[in-house]
Amino acid sequence: MISCSRATAIAVIFTMVTAGPGGAQSLPSARKAILDGYAAAAKQSDPGFHGFSAAAGQAFFLAHPGVSQPETPSCSACHTTSPLNAGRTRAGKDIAPMAVSRTPNRFTDFTKVERWFTRNCRTVYGRLCTPQEKGNFITFMESL
Repeated sequence: MISCSRATAIAVIFTMVTAGPGGAQSLPSARKAILDGYAAAAKQSDPGFHGFSAAAGQAFFLAHPGVSQPETPSCSACHTTSPLNAGRTRAGKDIAPMAVSRTPNRFTDFTKVERWFTRNCRTVYGRLCTPQEKGNFITFMESL
């Protein structure tokens, strides 16, 4: 489980990486800053960490961990098995495709990224996701 101090550290790293003249940055650089923050946190947790894996992110996305709520056994329960497709919440609300190629502003707002990982990891995995899992997931979504 990620501690408050680790979440704070990730937020501080993100703020340091994204701070710049006027605070404006492109979508790819905002996403890279988020990934850099997760990489720093993953390296802190595991000195053997050597980067994120799109294949691991895909496996994470498609997994059925068996510990979640029955109506949400996997990410694909709402997002479909293809991140290129739009999904639908259990309440019937449309969800834009997860793939960055289809929704370019995905994973560019740290606060939103953390909010959705917190909610969805608890719902599907019954726990908070690790920085490495988050980085793998985003890396997979960037690869599509």
